[in-house]
Amino acid sequence: MDELIKLVSQQAGIDATQAKKAVDTVVAYAKKNLPPQYAGLVDTLITNPKAAQDMLKMLGGMLGQK
Repeated sequence: MDELIKLVSQQAGIDATQAKKAVDTVVAYAKKNLPPQYAGLVDTLITNPKAAQDMLKMLGGMLGQK
């Protein structure tokens, strides 16, 4: 999650504390609005960049992208 916070901080031009608050807000929103069985997936994708990359590749393959 530190990598995501750093990226948000850099891209938005805000400090790390503000970026963490923004990331936490988005994560909480996603968990609240997704079916309960996907809440753990949100945590996995946020804390494990490799898992997120693998998931995006899989989705891309399903959608016919390479």
